[in-house]
Amino acid sequence: MTRPLTILSCCAVGLFAAGCGGDDSKDTGTVPPAPAQTQGDAPSSAEATTVTMKDIAYSPKDITVKRGALIRWVNEDSVEHNVVAEDGATFKSDLFEKGGTFETKVNNTGKISYVCTIHPGMTGTLTVE
Repeated sequence: MTRPLTILSCCAVGLFAAGCGGDDSKDTGTVPPAPAQTQGDAPSSAEATTVTMKDIAYSPKDITVKRGALIRWVNEDSVEHNVVAEDGATFKSDLFEKGGTFETKVNNTGKISYVCTIHPGMTGTLTVE
């Protein structure tokens, strides 16, 4: 009586393993980049000044741009970030993952301080001329 039960158990295990085998698709394990976010009337453009987010820091941390410039932040970290103006402007992004971007056009002159609200000490400054 143990022999038929053993054969039945082996068949059940074989069917379970066949169901877990998967398909022939190539899953590389990579996450596709998050879509770009824009603030206000900021068109996506190759002419943008880019700030990278890497090692829990903005780089460059301080930049100077002309009034009307488009600024693009690109997340190169494996953790989510955001970009939130604290002084001098009102832009605010959602959280975005590696590969994601946020863009805004700066129309007011002066100094704009911004921060990643989930990483204390991750700050930057835009000086708009």
